[in-house]
Amino acid sequence: MNESNAAGSVSSEQTASNASTSDRREGISVGEDVQASVESTPTKGRKKFGTFGGVFTPTLLTILGVIMYLREGWVIGNAGLLGGLMIIFLGFGITLCTALSMSSITTNIRIGAGGAYAVIAQSLGLEVGGSVGIPRYLSQALAVTMYIFGFREGWLAIFPGHSAMLVDAAVFVTLYGIAYVSADFAIRVQYLIMAIIAASLVSIGLAAGTGSMQYDLGEIKLWGDFATAAGDGSGFWIVFAVFFPATTGIMAGANMSGDLKEPRKAIPIGTLAAIGVAFIIYVFLAIWLAKSATPEELKTNYMVMAEKAFWSPAVLAGLLGATFSSALASFVGAGRILQAMGAHEVVPASSWLSRRADNGEPRNAMWVTGGIIVLSLLVRDLNAVAPLITMFFLVTYAMINAAVLIEQSLDLVSFRPKLRIPRWVSLLGLLGSLFAMFIINPTVSLIAVVATIAVYGWLARRHLDAPFEDVRSGMFVSVAEWAAKKVAELPTMQERAWKPNLLVPVENASDLRGTFLMLEHVTKPQGSVKIVGITDEDSDHLNQSLEPLTRAFRERGVFASHTVLDAGGFADGLSAGMQALRGAFFRPNVVFLRMPEPNREEDYRRIIREADREKVGTMLYAPHPRAALGQQQTINVWIRDRSPEWNISMDIGNLDLALLTGYKLSQNWDARLRVLTVTNDPKEEARAQEFLDTLTDLGRIPDPEIVVRSGDFRDHVRDAPQSDLSIFGLDPNIDFAFSRALVETTESTCLFVRDSGLESALA
Repeated sequence: MNESNAAGSVSSEQTASNASTSDRREGISVGEDVQASVESTPTKGRKKFGTFGGVFTPTLLTILGVIMYLREGWVIGNAGLLGGLMIIFLGFGITLCTALSMSSITTNIRIGAGGAYAVIAQSLGLEVGGSVGIPRYLSQALAVTMYIFGFREGWLAIFPGHSAMLVDAAVFVTLYGIAYVSADFAIRVQYLIMAIIAASLVSIGLAAGTGSMQYDLGEIKLWGDFATAAGDGSGFWIVFAVFFPATTGIMAGANMSGDLKEPRKAIPIGTLAAIGVAFIIYVFLAIWLAKSATPEELKTNYMVMAEKAFWSPAVLAGLLGATFSSALASFVGAGRILQAMGAHEVVPASSWLSRRADNGEPRNAMWVTGGIIVLSLLVRDLNAVAPLITMFFLVTYAMINAAVLIEQSLDLVSFRPKLRIPRWVSLLGLLGSLFAMFIINPTVSLIAVVATIAVYGWLARRHLDAPFEDVRSGMFVSVAEWAAKKVAELPTMQERAWKPNLLVPVENASDLRGTFLMLEHVTKPQGSVKIVGITDEDSDHLNQSLEPLTRAFRERGVFASHTVLDAGGFADGLSAGMQALRGAFFRPNVVFLRMPEPNREEDYRRIIREADREKVGTMLYAPHPRAALGQQQTINVWIRDRSPEWNISMDIGNLDLALLTGYKLSQNWDARLRVLTVTNDPKEEARAQEFLDTLTDLGRIPDPEIVVRSGDFRDHVRDAPQSDLSIFGLDPNIDFAFSRALVETTESTCLFVRDSGLESALA
């Protein structure tokens, strides 16, 4: 075999990737077809937004709403400065934990349209996503009505002679017109509103600088009386319940997920930045209010902020702008949630609701949303429904935190977000959301939970087929074996639940001792080792030799079991073992082999071909006779020359198991991962670099070193940066002599791997 063919045979699988690239769509850039696999509609022809316009602006404007202008003074008047700051810290703390959870899980998935609905659906399945998404959509639509009513009250305070019904109608028509034209137009309008709100804050800042803060720290009320409901004041938790809805606007930007250029970056950065800016503004206003007005003024005069400002009309304009922008963000977001659920056939008339206009706007979903808002406007008073709106927001927050907590607890390989958060953050977010629900209104909270469960029951009976994988199978397997039937009935292949379950054939227990640490590091913490002893002599002796090794795996946190086969030969016995395990639920998905002696090479080729037929991956372990695994600090993953086909799709050829194995070992060793390729043509270096950058980004490989060279493969392997382990692709007709030469050339232990087709580094 010549060197160029040999390099291809050991660096990656050839035929599968060639077949997949022939079916790729023309004109789509690297990575777009991967994103399209989870998006509900094609990406072409649609305006895409960045972090500032798509996430930061709507999120900030929704948080800086009517409660800030009309109720923050009341909060400080009742709670005092320290009590008010404690309420602000507590409210924003719960919100921040939820935002961090949402940001973390967003960096782990290719989020489609629908915001929080998409996050929950891709983590816990369409049934759970829909059970939260449907009530959330309705509450989002009703929230538009609430904001319209809030705008009307502010408008009538300025123009008391105007008709309330006409004001409501005019605001609705304006909102619908802006949202119907395009999200781009809506965001441009929000820029104007942000300028108005900024002007109101400048007016307050000027007042603070020109003498409005007339009370010294010793003269202001630091802690409220917090009288009971029977007294003259309000208890701490009552004041908290009034303030907390101000912090529940963090999903406004996430709702635009399907219209963002880079949602995995935009949602975390935009949401967290908006929370930080809003928190600073609320704290500043609390201090300013406490030092500018008496507690009695703060408690009884809802317009105290406007009266104490340098120029009152600026604050009144900010109040109107805040309610209008919140209504607009809710209107635009609600239509996108409904369209996303229609695309996944979660709601009735899904085919019609999922359609978008030529400019990408969900016009049909907007018609339905507008109809719901009109009907709710006719009610004229939504006080009874208002608490339920807040509860459904909090149910959504609780489910996002729960989804992240579950993913963190399962320790699946597929959960490798670029933004990692401690487990206690998602736990605090979950507990805080539930706590806020039952503090604000226990009865309405119970109604919201029951409604969510009822929707889940309805969706569960429909057996929805998701266009993406979720972690349900991994969760069920981790919880108990009784969930096996449930997992088997799931409609899609669960690539996200993949973990290394190794089938390790041994003829002598001493061979297993030599690979013990490698097997542990490949499988830990959630993988498993199935040891198959193959002998035609003393099976009892081999069984007794394997028992302590199996127990040692378990003591070190790796689930292991062993069995012994009386077989006529190594290849025949192992082939029979793979066939026998074909129907098992916890079947091995990778066969682990040691480099054979020259006289047994044909047997190993038979085993590799049989593994292919059984959809079992292969790892061929070739330890360096002197270096062994070295210091376990660096891993080289070699990618074959794919010229001229450097496009990427969900089928990336024989690269999935190599990348996943390299990632697992780098985590367990705390080692550096290096990804390398050698092209024959120097002109292909730029495309190869782009391919590897995109591949490692989509695969969420943490801080990999990318090395691209051109020229002779063998020369560059010899001159490559030193590693403790080199990982290459494996061809069924492997040239064992060339593979052994690679061990000496790289001066490292080598691992040759072949995909089963059931794992995915991009899942």
